[in-house]
This record gives sequence, C-alpha cells and structure tokens, in this order.
Amino acid sequence: MTGMVAVLMVCSLAATAAPKNRVEQEIVPLTADGQKLCDKYSEMLKGLQEEIRKAVPQVDEQKKAAYLKACEAEKAPAEELKTKQAAVDACKATAGSLAHSKEWVDKAAKAVAGAEEKLKKAATDTEKQDAQAALAKEKANAEKGAAALKKAQEAVEKAKTDEPKLISDVEPAQKALDQAKAATAKAISDLNLDSVLSKDTLDTRLVKFTVLSQATPRGLAEFAQKGKEQEALVSKLLADDVLMKQMVMADGAMGGKYGQAMEIYTAIQKASPKANEGLFQRLALAVALEHTVPVKQGNPMADTNAPAIVDPVKRYLHFEKAYQDGELDPGFKDMTVWDYRNAVNGDEPDSTLAWGREMLRNYRPDHIYTPDYRWRYVMSVKTEVQYGSQNNKYDLPTLQNYQNIIKDGGVCGRRAFFGRFILRCFGIPTIARPQPGHATLVHWTPEGWVINLGASWGHGSVNGHPDTDFLAMTQARKVEKEYLKVQRAQWVGDAAGETRAFGLDEKKGKKDNNSAMGFWNGVALYRQRQIVEESKAKALAAVGQDIGEANESKEKDVVVKVTVTDADKKITAGSDGVITIPAVACSKPTANTAKIVFMKSSGGGLQLHCNRLGGNAEPFEYTFDAPQAGKYALAARVVTVSENQNLLVTPNDAKEPVNMEMPFTVGKWEKSKPVEITLVKGQNTLKFTRNDPHRGLSIKDFTLVPVK
Repeated sequence: MTGMVAVLMVCSLAATAAPKNRVEQEIVPLTADGQKLCDKYSEMLKGLQEEIRKAVPQVDEQKKAAYLKACEAEKAPAEELKTKQAAVDACKATAGSLAHSKEWVDKAAKAVAGAEEKLKKAATDTEKQDAQAALAKEKANAEKGAAALKKAQEAVEKAKTDEPKLISDVEPAQKALDQAKAATAKAISDLNLDSVLSKDTLDTRLVKFTVLSQATPRGLAEFAQKGKEQEALVSKLLADDVLMKQMVMADGAMGGKYGQAMEIYTAIQKASPKANEGLFQRLALAVALEHTVPVKQGNPMADTNAPAIVDPVKRYLHFEKAYQDGELDPGFKDMTVWDYRNAVNGDEPDSTLAWGREMLRNYRPDHIYTPDYRWRYVMSVKTEVQYGSQNNKYDLPTLQNYQNIIKDGGVCGRRAFFGRFILRCFGIPTIARPQPGHATLVHWTPEGWVINLGASWGHGSVNGHPDTDFLAMTQARKVEKEYLKVQRAQWVGDAAGETRAFGLDEKKGKKDNNSAMGFWNGVALYRQRQIVEESKAKALAAVGQDIGEANESKEKDVVVKVTVTDADKKITAGSDGVITIPAVACSKPTANTAKIVFMKSSGGGLQLHCNRLGGNAEPFEYTFDAPQAGKYALAARVVTVSENQNLLVTPNDAKEPVNMEMPFTVGKWEKSKPVEITLVKGQNTLKFTRNDPHRGLSIKDFTLVPVK
C-alpha cells in the first residue's frame, strides 16, 4: 500500500483540548510498569500497521493519478455553479428585502405619529424639547426607511428582468458539475478497492489499530498502570473485535480514552443486566464512549453539595428507566450508538432531565404529541422562552440553569441551550450549530437532521467544521451497510498516517500526491457523497429562522386539532355544593385561537393553555348554573414555568375584576390561592383575562367552594 508511514513510538500522550463542558484531564507520569505497558502497546501498534500494509492491495499509480485528476477537475465547475446559484439567490433575496423595507416604513410612520401626538400633549418647555427631539429622530428614521424602500423596489424590478437568464445559466453549470462528478465516480470505481472496502476481511486489524492509535500506547498505559483490574480491562477490550468495531463505528471514545470507556461500560453492565443486549447495550456503550472525559454537571448555584460531574452509570440507568416507563420519544428504540451519544451527553443533572419531561407533559403536552418532528419538544423554545436578556437578573440560585431559562428567557445562546436540553430529555440526539454571531442547534428526526433557530445549511458549523459536512455524514450514516465502506477507508487512512478529513473542501491533513487530503480520506469522502446522492437524501429546510432573535414568528405552525366533547365540557356541582368547571368548558372561545389553545392533557382529558404572546390578552369566559347564591372560594388548578402571573376574573359583569394570583409551580400542577367571589342562584358568567400576556399559563379546571 503506497503512502503507508511508519508508526512512531507513541509513548507521549496526544494533547487534545477537552470540550468546554468537560473536566480537563491531567497527564500522569508513567511508572516503571506503565512504561513496559506503553512499550507493549507500541509494539502491538507497529505490528498491526505492518500487517495492514502487507494486506492492503497496491493501488495502481496510473489509476490513482487519474482519480486525483478527476477530483481536481471538479473544482472549476463546482465554483462556477456556486457563483451562478449565488446570483439567483441574490435575486430572490430582493423580495425579502422589499418586505423588510415595507415593514420598516410602516413602523416608522406609526412611530412618527406617536411622537407627534406626544408633542401635542407636551405641557412644559422641557417636555416639548424632549418630544421635538424624539420626533426629529423618528422622522430621520422614516426618511432612511423610505430610501431603503425605494432602493429595494428598484432591486426587485431589476431582478424581474435578470432572474430568468440567471436561472437558465444554472442548468449548464449544474450539468458540467454532474459530468465531473460522474468522471470522479468512475475513476474511484477503476481503483478496484472493493476487496478492501466491501469486505470485513481486514476489519479486525483495522479497528484494533484505530483503537490503539486513537488511545495512544501511552494513554492506555496510563490507565492500565492503575492496577491489575484496569490492565485486565484493556486486555479484554483489545481481545474483543466486535466491541472495538462497534466503538470505532460510533466515532470512538471521547478524548481517545478507551480504557476509561471500558471501565464505564463494564460498570454499567454490572449495574444493569439489561445493558448486555439490544438497544440497552447500544445505550450503555454510547454513555461509556461519551463520558470518558467527565462532563461537568450544571447544578443550581444554591446546591453546593451536588456532584461536580455527571455520573455515567446513573445517566445510563436514568435513560433505561425513562425508556421502560414510556417517557422517551418512540424513535429512541431504533437509534444507533452514535445517535445515543448525542442524547446522553448533557450537563444537566438526571433530576433535571426528569423535570424537563414532567414539565412539558404538564405544561405543553401538545409539543410532545405534535406530528411535526422538526418542532417536537423544541417548540417550547418558540412558545415559552422569551427573547431578551432583561430578565436574566431574576434567575434564582435554587433553580437549575434550564429552569431559569424557561422562566426568564434569554437571547440566542440561552434559547439554543434550552432547546438542546429539552430534546435530550426525551432522548432526541442534538448538537450545537453556531453560525456567525448567533447560536443555533440541529437535531435528529426520522427524516434527517434539521436546523432550529438559524439560517439554512451552509451558514454554520458543527464541532468546528462546516455544517454541510455534518449533514452529509448524517445522511450517509442512514445507509449503514454502505457507510461502513466510508469508515473502512478512514481506518485504512489512519493506518497510513493520514489526518482525518471531514469534508471534500478540507484544507487540513497531510499532502498526498498534491491532494489537499490523504488518499484514503479522499476516497472515503467521495464514497460518502456517492451514498448521499444515490439514496436521494434531501436536506430538511431550517425552521425558526425568524424566531431566532425575536418573540413572534411568521412561520405557520402545525396545529394539532382537538375535539372538545360534551363530556370534556361537563360542569358539575357536588352534593357539598362544590362546582367544578373544566378549563375547556369555555362559552367563549369555543375553539383554538392564537392565544387560547385547547389540548390533550397527559394525565387524561383536556386542558387549556394561555399562550405567551405580546399585545392584549385574549379574554375567555364560562357560563354555568350555581345551585345556591352566595359567596364562593374560586381556585384554579394550573401549571406555570415563570413567576408573577395572575388571572383577573369578573363575575356576572361586576364593576371591578377580582385578582387571582397564580403560583409559580415550576412545571407541576398546583392549585392557586382561593379568592372570594359572589354568585347568584341559577346562571352565572365568569370572564377571565390577564394583565401580563407575556407568560404562558396552563389550566386544568376551576373549583368554586361555598363559603360557610
């Protein structure tokens, strides 16, 4: 095999920076026994590399040169298509710019009118001066808006003329690139690498080499020198070909710490017999691989005695129980080890994961059963996490970070953090996906990974690499048998001393025959692209772009319609005179509106939710019969996730409403403190509204208890 390099005597630990939420690991000096182990593992690594070198067929240099030439020939048509498509996109963007400018002009006109009204009402010289200054400022803004609108209108008119030709120019550019790609695919096929990539003949040696090289002989020795038990774990791992292959197929142990992964994996299987097979075995391995570098636990500030790191065994047991209790997403059972890794690596305590599920079941069950997987669970960011940092100062030290975020809101970072948290609660894999100046996230769906709260694919990064590289990898992974060929090429590249490449535009890596990346990594990535194209995988469009830094979205939501039956609306009066009114028994409104939503309750029956929206609150009311006139104590069974909420109730068109303070329930069902109202015998009407519509409130029912 050409390009194969000698393995260095790697008895020095590879320096890799731990992720921000991980505990930095110290380098421990090797003992005399540790040095012997390091030498042993180094010799093992060298021997494996030599075996692989002899086993991998020689690549015909002429065919290899043709392959490299074909790869190079793709660059020009790819750049040409990119340029042509960018021109079309720029034309299409003029419509959005025009809409934005119109909105600017409308808002500016209202602001000018408001400033003029204030000037009219100004009574003192100081008030007049302030009002005149404000008016001048608003007029200047209105002039800028008018100029922007004119420019946008001109751009739209020009686009109408230019766009047809620009669109027609894309077709030949796409055709040229398709032809270049076909030539590359043929060149790869001509390399005749099927004996390596399509068969498992070399897998035993390849995966063992990858484990040893990623762990480094010194890293394994540092772990094994701790004692006979640890040394035995390393030996057991290196003798288990099936387990090693499963590990490297899932991207290996965090930080290359395979000894620690084996230790955690063994401890999990000891703690739970279920962890030996099926989905629980995959889950156990995912936890073991992901927690080799300890995750710092995000505890409430007031909880100074809480564990500093997430306990991996308890994390596994938490998800095992949650699955058995039917609390996780239905798709959880079919996920891979790699998928599970991105669901079990959160910094939240296990108790907070349990809280997240309970909170959403109580407060917004509609976000759990929505058929729209793009927004399932994470819709709570859109509807509940208010944009803005003005309330962050009210975070409570007794609450965990994610409880504070849904309580007090935040800008893009906090909202993305909460989104990833609530997805993990239900076992949904998710990863951070920052873009310039903005925090977003991506998460798993059965149809593929989707972006939430940010721009489309191609405008962000995942783990420091372009998000399009991550997208291609996830799409190829869905075709497991074919993706194994990609991984085999990567493993051969590891043995050849190549640096892993993550995308076809990768500029890092060792030069190999003028290629920007190693030969085998290039083959892997071109094969990955072929899998994606042959499977006709489609990238899911980003959702929530306009809500990333705002409170209200123009994006149409998928609304789950709920039928409210007569049984659901039945108002009862007990023999003790207590009247119970289901929250969905409204006489107004009788169906879902933008601000009042009827939804299935996870505990059975239905519940009503008052949305967190700007503007005036929408009133709702109930008409019912009271068996006796007199004073009644009115209380509501509610769920809240933020403080300082109330309901204003007006019985029978009374002159003044009665204020009902709502408890801060932190996602649990509680009854509000009773208030006293007067009812007449026979028909009564209760009208409810709120003076703070910016916070969400879920209501199960109202009770009216006679005051004796």
